[in-house]
Amino acid sequence: MHRTPPALLPDDAHERAARDRGARFVVGLDEVGRGPWAGPVVACAARLTGDAPAGLNDSKKLTAARREALVPLLLACCDVGFGEASVEEIDTLNIRQATHLAMRRAVAALSHPPDHLLIDGNDCPAWVDCSHELLIKGDGRSLSIAAASVLAKTRRDQGMVSLAQQHPGYGWETNAGYGTRSHQDGLLKHGVTQHHRRSFAPIRKILCS
Repeated sequence: MHRTPPALLPDDAHERAARDRGARFVVGLDEVGRGPWAGPVVACAARLTGDAPAGLNDSKKLTAARREALVPLLLACCDVGFGEASVEEIDTLNIRQATHLAMRRAVAALSHPPDHLLIDGNDCPAWVDCSHELLIKGDGRSLSIAAASVLAKTRRDQGMVSLAQQHPGYGWETNAGYGTRSHQDGLLKHGVTQHHRRSFAPIRKILCS
């Protein structure tokens, strides 16, 4: 009888390897919100200063309740910086450059500048001027990136819930601004708000119709 092997959790192998090479401030960097049709993109930079809480994983693999429970534990064991890029900046710069801007702001908000960055994905921002690694699916491989992933997603989700209270009818409290059926129905009924990304094709199509 074949058993499914247990899912691997992120670990601190990349952090330890960087410290072995002389790094002192190893920071994980991740972003949330590239794909939604509405709301900002949010980035988080996280440096573990203590033991990571048990069960920390890629935010997409955790329930909302579990992510929220992890937040105070992560804030207690991490040096954290957050950064955002607004809808206006997304529309002006494009989503890629706005994401890089949010990430830069997150790193700048740390109490110590990093001397080694662990960056989720395969796209290195031009402003990075320290030692770094690009880790595809890094939020499932590195504890620092996983911490940044959970904190960024929780912060952005909470922001979208707040916007949903100001603009009911789009389902942002559950879809976080992604192009779900409830969001599409809201656009047809209520139109485009100032929080929609007008440079995104679905929104531009509505404005031009």
